[in-house]
Amino acid sequence: MPMPFALDPRLRRAARFPSLPAGAGGSITALELGVLLGAGVLASLLTNVLHLRLGIPGSSIVFVSLPVALGFALVPRRGAGLVMTGGALAANAVLALAGARLDGVGAQTSLLLTGPLLDLALGWLGGGWRLYAAFVGACAASNALAFVVRGITRAAGIYGTGGGGAVGGGVGRTFAQWWPHAAWTYALAGLVAGLISAAPWFRLRERGG
Repeated sequence: MPMPFALDPRLRRAARFPSLPAGAGGSITALELGVLLGAGVLASLLTNVLHLRLGIPGSSIVFVSLPVALGFALVPRRGAGLVMTGGALAANAVLALAGARLDGVGAQTSLLLTGPLLDLALGWLGGGWRLYAAFVGACAASNALAFVVRGITRAAGIYGTGGGGAVGGGVGRTFAQWWPHAAWTYALAGLVAGLISAAPWFRLRERGG
């Protein structure tokens, strides 16, 4: 039976810096779990508290993918994305209990789905240029689902603040006014997020050994 959260040697070799030390027999340590949960918390804070919006619908995925990618570099394990999503969920719950206003449903969709989608993509595609393709594909898929969820709520007349801010997000626009612009910005933001999140933490070529 495979070890839970088994190390991924391809991710480990592709990282630009050494990963955190593993436990006995390659088991996951409390420090590794803490770093993964912390990466999820950071993604939640960037999305919901700092509101680092670019004025572009779908751009919030950039601030999700960067800490999540860092989590994979520091803790290159299968299932790491799911643990980071757990950290993001816990942070969201604390923020909600504290009375903070969470960002829109599109941003929450990308926040909660990017990690698990990266788990799937990285498991299939491996290292090297395929690793970059995995990040781009997972982030694009996450933002595509965010666009669908945001579109459904907007079509139902629920506007909110999600989707990139008051300028580019089209707060108050009808669905017919919103979707032609948002369709390509969500797609482009997902592709860009995948590329710029992988580049700082991972090499195009794996280290030997």
